[in-house]
Amino acid sequence: QVQLVESGGGLVQTGGSLRLSCAASGRSFGNYHMGWFRQAPGKEREFVAAIGASGISNYYADSVKTRFTISRDNAKNTVFLQMNSLKPEDTAVYYCAAGAYWLPTNANAYNYWGQGTRVTVSS
Repeated sequence: QVQLVESGGGLVQTGGSLRLSCAASGRSFGNYHMGWFRQAPGKEREFVAAIGASGISNYYADSVKTRFTISRDNAKNTVFLQMNSLKPEDTAVYYCAAGAYWLPTNANAYNYWGQGTRVTVSS
């Protein structure tokens, strides 16, 4: 069992930056691939970024790949999402998730989910 708690969301102006964190508790964090997803009001949840268990592999949605960076610290059981050059369309609740299989964009591949942290980008 893995419990995930996101933090770092908030209100930021267009062009600003935020760093989201996802702290994991439970066993074997280093065995899980980690992903970030987001859900904007009235829209379906969408993939944002993912990082492999070892931290070597990563994958990004096209909409964020030049602006966001995913990283992890397995010693601290934490995954991060550095978000730069934020746009109003990045406004959403951001969720981190943990999964045993490397299918980064597939939400069904993730077994555990956090409660989310809200990001609002004002224009």
